[in-house]
Order: sequence, then C-alpha cells, then structure tokens
Amino acid sequence: MPKVELARVSGDYGFDVTDENGHVIKMDTNPNNGGQNYGARPMQLLLVGLAGCSAIDVIGILKKQRQEVRDYKMVVNGDREAGVEPSLWKNINIEFHLYGDINRDKAVKAVELSVGKYCSVAATLEQAGAEIKWELFIHD
Repeated sequence: MPKVELARVSGDYGFDVTDENGHVIKMDTNPNNGGQNYGARPMQLLLVGLAGCSAIDVIGILKKQRQEVRDYKMVVNGDREAGVEPSLWKNINIEFHLYGDINRDKAVKAVELSVGKYCSVAATLEQAGAEIKWELFIHD
C-alpha cells in the first residue's frame, strides 16, 4: 500500500510530504489563510496529479504508435465551486502541447484514451463532479 509522511517544517502550514521512495513535495496554504508561500496548495496538487497522470498516458500511447514526441507541455487550470465548503473543482481545462512529427489523429486518440479511460486522477476528479475539457496543439 502506498504511503506518504507529512512533517511541518516552515511556519504553521509549511509541510514537506515524503513518499516511500524519498520524493519530497512542499505544501502550504494561501497567505490569506496564514501560509508563507512555502509550497503548492493541496488543491493545486490535484491539478499537478492530473497533468502528470495524463502526460504519462499520452506519451506512452504515442510511443507505442511510433510517434516522435520531441517535447511535451501541458497547461491545466480550473474553477472551483464558489461559496461552499468543501470547494471542489467544477471545471478543469487542459491544453496539451505536443512537439514533433506527430500524426494528429493518433494524438487525439491518445488524449481521448487518457482523459476518458486510463487516467485515474481524471476519473477521480470527474466522479467528484468536475467537468474536464481539453484542447490539443501539435507544434512542428
């Protein structure tokens, strides 16, 4: 079973979270709530997880299809529910930027498979009520 450990290291809300392999993530809350900008906000980390999960899927699918992915970038942003606690992600938008000699139809299929089938983070966010939309940009 995966395990993480959290330790307070900076001010009241600055935490280091370490996974079982020793990887460290810095977390904090918004300065308006007493944070010091020590690290990412927990809700931002859900978007980070979505980006990483989907990137691994898309690149893996395209490699299997013998597509040349020279570089890869994503922009993920979202809107949360207003005026409620907890405030869940409501709308999430993803921009996939692929660089290389890549067939557009194969890239579209890879993104569809990732967001709609394989990415567990996307499925988790959607089951919590988020609507995920995406755009694909292929750069030569």
